[in-house]
Amino acid sequence: MNITPAQAQKLLTGNQMFSQLGFSMMIARLRKDYARNPTAATLQNCAEEMSLFLGKFNKTMNNDVQAISKL
Repeated sequence: MNITPAQAQKLLTGNQMFSQLGFSMMIARLRKDYARNPTAATLQNCAEEMSLFLGKFNKTMNNDVQAISKL
């Protein structure tokens, strides 16, 4: 799954909860990074990291992936 910058921004500025602890921890870290440096480049980097994570753990995060795709 590819996360767009728009979806990444919604994930980074929202308060969604995820069932996979590793993804939740990554989102928390990326939220802090984006809060410190809210630029398009940071947002793109966050979107790429989220996409890589979801690509790797897609099968175990099926419910979360479906929720994200609706953003």
